[in-house]
Amino acid sequence: MTGRRAKLVVILAIILASAFGLIGWTQTWFTADLTDSDTVLAVSGQVASPALSALSLAGLALAGALAIAGPVIRIVLSLLAVILGASIALAASLSLGDPVSAVGPAVTESTGIAGSASIAALVESVEATSWPAVTIAAGILLALSGLFAVVTTRRWPGSTRRYRAVRFDATDDGAERSTRPTFGDEPSARDRAIDEWDDLSRGTDPTDTTR
Repeated sequence: MTGRRAKLVVILAIILASAFGLIGWTQTWFTADLTDSDTVLAVSGQVASPALSALSLAGLALAGALAIAGPVIRIVLSLLAVILGASIALAASLSLGDPVSAVGPAVTESTGIAGSASIAALVESVEATSWPAVTIAAGILLALSGLFAVVTTRRWPGSTRRYRAVRFDATDDGAERSTRPTFGDEPSARDRAIDEWDDLSRGTDPTDTTR
């Protein structure tokens, strides 16, 4: 794989993983049935794992920075991508591993009951959707993309810049060159106006060309 293609693959993978992390944050992760109640709570990733939004947005910003960064900064950003991916996967895994605690804020908001023991007694069952697993996979993809970037970043092409060429044409005889006046070669209109005002202050006619 060429360096240019490796760069493209990494950036697209980071964008894809971060986008799925952000989408997963907005989706329903758990449905909770409460004891002695017909209430069924739908708990989204915003409640179950609130840190995902910041981590996913950081991944999107990192993809843009990685596209224009120099060789040294690319390595730093690649390692940061590994950390972000691991953090996303860990945050989703913690919620999936303890769903009762993950739905706790939603239960408290719905019933007014707080405390881990009270919430655990109130929650009869919790069912997880596929979105926690999707978010974990997105975090793993982001981390692997960062590792792949660390390995291949030295072969990536640098960011391109376009410069406009300046052309100087010699005169016909080759001895004289045409020059344009630079700032300060001729008095500006403001300077002339000041001089004319000074002449008027001294009682001199500024329109008198015989001076």
